[in-house]
Amino acid sequence: MIMIRDEIAADAAAREALLDRCLGERRTAKSSERLREGRLPAEGLALTAELDGEIVGTVRLWHVEAAGIAALMLGPLAVKPELQGAGVGKMLMREALWRAACRGHGAVILVGDAPYYARFGFDPALTRELAMPGPVERERFLAIELRDGALDGARGVLTASGAAIPAAFEAQEVAQAA
Repeated sequence: MIMIRDEIAADAAAREALLDRCLGERRTAKSSERLREGRLPAEGLALTAELDGEIVGTVRLWHVEAAGIAALMLGPLAVKPELQGAGVGKMLMREALWRAACRGHGAVILVGDAPYYARFGFDPALTRELAMPGPVERERFLAIELRDGALDGARGVLTASGAAIPAAFEAQEVAQAA
């Protein structure tokens, strides 16, 4: 049975290996990565999918803002290739969005496959006035409002607004990933 749980520090190496396998090593060159670099995920919004003690999925949400309007940036979402299509990604997405709403967050933004994310309510029209800190395919730049009007007034380039990674924490993750 798949269990969705909070990510823990010991997940770092397996999470990074899963992300490399699913998204390729060039994943760190993407514009979304500029919003994650040197930052901690939003509290309570870094999730792991586990099956029989193995990490088979991951999703994290990050604090961002545009024109003083706060939102979350989702990504990356990854599921072990052998389990893709089995509902693990859907479970992670639903849990992440539910937790974000319960924590009072108003909107979630992402860059991803529009037909896949549309099933959760993501819409490119909500990012019409927004930009990424680098190139992005407009049709893949999507958002969902968890609270009506949460993105009203948001315009311009998204910037990271989450807590910086403490040096000791970063060193611990690097050591665990090695």
